[in-house]
Amino acid sequence: MEWLNSLIFGEGIAHSVLILSAVIAVGVFLGKVKVAGISLGVTWILFVGIIFSHFGMRMDPHTLHFIREFGLILFVYSIGLQVGPGFFSSFKKGGIRLNMLASAIVLLGVATAYALHLATGIGITTMVGILSGAVTNTPGLGAAQQTFTDMTGGSDETIALGYAVAYPLGVVGIILAIIFIRWLFRIRFEEENKALAENDERAAKEAELASVLIVNPLIDGQKVVDVKHSINRPFVVSRVLRRDGRIEIVNAETVLREGDKVLVVASAEHMRPIINLVGKRIEMSHKDWEELDSQFISRRIIITKPELNGKRIGDLKLRKGFGVTVTRVNRAGVDLIARHDLQLQMGDRLTVVGSEMAIKDITRLLGNSMLRLREPNLIPIFIGICLGVLLGSIPFVFPGVPQPIKLGLAGGPLVVSILISRFGPHYKLVTYTTMSANLMLREIGISLFLACVGLGAGDGFVRTIVYEGGYHWIGYGFVITVVPILLVAVFARKVYKTNYYTLMGLIAGSMTDPPALAYSNALAGNDMPAVSYATVYPLTMFLRVLTAQLLIIFAVG
Repeated sequence: MEWLNSLIFGEGIAHSVLILSAVIAVGVFLGKVKVAGISLGVTWILFVGIIFSHFGMRMDPHTLHFIREFGLILFVYSIGLQVGPGFFSSFKKGGIRLNMLASAIVLLGVATAYALHLATGIGITTMVGILSGAVTNTPGLGAAQQTFTDMTGGSDETIALGYAVAYPLGVVGIILAIIFIRWLFRIRFEEENKALAENDERAAKEAELASVLIVNPLIDGQKVVDVKHSINRPFVVSRVLRRDGRIEIVNAETVLREGDKVLVVASAEHMRPIINLVGKRIEMSHKDWEELDSQFISRRIIITKPELNGKRIGDLKLRKGFGVTVTRVNRAGVDLIARHDLQLQMGDRLTVVGSEMAIKDITRLLGNSMLRLREPNLIPIFIGICLGVLLGSIPFVFPGVPQPIKLGLAGGPLVVSILISRFGPHYKLVTYTTMSANLMLREIGISLFLACVGLGAGDGFVRTIVYEGGYHWIGYGFVITVVPILLVAVFARKVYKTNYYTLMGLIAGSMTDPPALAYSNALAGNDMPAVSYATVYPLTMFLRVLTAQLLIIFAVG
């Protein structure tokens, strides 16, 4: 049985693969176990790695370091691909306020951690680990560890230990804070639902349909393109029903007449002014239009041809060349106005209206092949990782900062993935990945990272908790978790009258905590927590990574 003992407690490739696979498998299994509806999820991998390491099942340090950093890169890069398209739009309208509140939670957490460092004498590197665990932010942990290694050439196991100790109560503390806020303000869901229904800005789509009767005599005899120029607001006229009962597909040269009925597509904020300038709204649903179009059909066609990535709708000349109209573009679940200058991306779903023959021609032009979408685009992923590593390695010198600042192997790929997923299509770069592919990449990355962190920290975990007073870290982490949340939540509720559903998502997003989001969604029974979570998540994730690095830089420098 010597071979078995060597395989489990020895060295080599087979030993490393066995240990990693066992840690991840057991950790994922335990992550499915819920207590009072709460689960630690993949973080169990970290604790299983600590247990394995404590009992002597460890890996070669160099191999461990490489796999840990590569897993971290895969994790943060896939996060950037996911949040990138919505990163900049999250600052629009009410998103600015939510992002400022979320940023306040982040900065207050950093300030609380620093105050505890001064009050207790705990090293700032250890406190950064406690901070990352208290706010349940694994990329922050990775950024801190990687920055420490870059600056010292070594490692500090107390960063991972602080994270592991503070994380469990961090997850619970976020949910307890949400429950406490509900009790503090005596929140009743009936009142929240009523306020939500009366809010004009509630989760409105970017595009809506309206049937309009043309009664403005100034419109009579004008072409659609001239009407658009005179109104100077973005909208699309899909179809027109003439007074004699004929129905036509509209293009830029179509002449409108007083008494015509038109199907207009525009954003909610522009729809009312457009209707007031053209005529009056009539009760005629989209289904009514489809019943009238015996010769026309409406289809959703998916763009799957790479050569169309980054092209503008106007470049395709669909109206003149094929006699069809694109009324809407659905991107990541949101309907966008099909403007002439809107740049298309792989995976966009175009709502197209035209004759059956024309629709078939358009389908061949755009692709509409789900099989092609399932094919992974590996070149942009690895080009992005390469650029991310380069960016993360560039030293930035700032006045008053003792050491040059690097984004590192966590920050660099995160920034590049956000930029490449947002602006890649402008340069004909196909960045589309299916949600399942993105999730697989992300889960593999975080699993490898957490397993390696646990295996590296396990040797001193029990000693730190039992003999070196590490149990105090649990209390410090809880303070870092709840104090910023309660301060900002009370302010948001008192000053801005923020809806409780939105507030729950804001709290979960500012802590980048999926278990808290799952609890909020189940409690709310609607998607408002998820909307606010998605709004603040990109900026919060970026700030969590950046602040963790800055704390390490100032501590070591």
